[in-house]
Amino acid sequence: MAEPDAPGKTRTSRTKDASERLLDRELADLPPELRWREWMLRVEAVIFAAAEPVGRDTLARVIGKDCSIDLLIDDLQEELRHRPYEIVFVAGGWQHRSRPAYAGAIRASQASTRSAGPALSDFEAMVLMAIAYFQPISRGELSKIFGKEVSRDTIASLRNANFLASGPRSPTPGAPYTYVTTKQFLSAFGLRTLRDLPDIEALEDAGLLSRRGVQDEALVAAEGEEE
Repeated sequence: MAEPDAPGKTRTSRTKDASERLLDRELADLPPELRWREWMLRVEAVIFAAAEPVGRDTLARVIGKDCSIDLLIDDLQEELRHRPYEIVFVAGGWQHRSRPAYAGAIRASQASTRSAGPALSDFEAMVLMAIAYFQPISRGELSKIFGKEVSRDTIASLRNANFLASGPRSPTPGAPYTYVTTKQFLSAFGLRTLRDLPDIEALEDAGLLSRRGVQDEALVAAEGEEE
């Protein structure tokens, strides 16, 4: 006779709990060297199979409770040092990535890749950059930066690419929606957090970027799309 379900337990959570109980996380019957090796292989397998960066809590489910995830990752990175791919920390988790040195070969092969993101127009890329730097920001505020209307279609395209999410309501009249970037944005551009964005003031001081420059480049891109 089956035991009654615990209050508040769904079928999914029960299945998850059961799978975690069936996995021997501690591996107490193995010698220390083999135990560590098995934990390394488990962590690499999870990261390899995952569709998005894998966080610390997820990896903790397959290794011993006193095992250091950071040291496991260090050992894995050392093993992959001479391989064309590596394990990197992006968007709050770890992910397998091909090394930048092989980007040209991958492009030349024209192979379909797992990490291939949606193609953005020049104007969409400029809008995404502005949102990344000035978020949370409303569509009206974006239009002021670019000197022309940023359409709902442009925002929708970036949302469909999973680069944008809704932010808090703006305190300005009418309380319009604002927009913020997502973890997918961080992952697609290889950023750990938004703090890894180049400092906009430093870019301005170096003459590499300016708020006016964003506006001018966006207008050129928009005019090119209209032709």
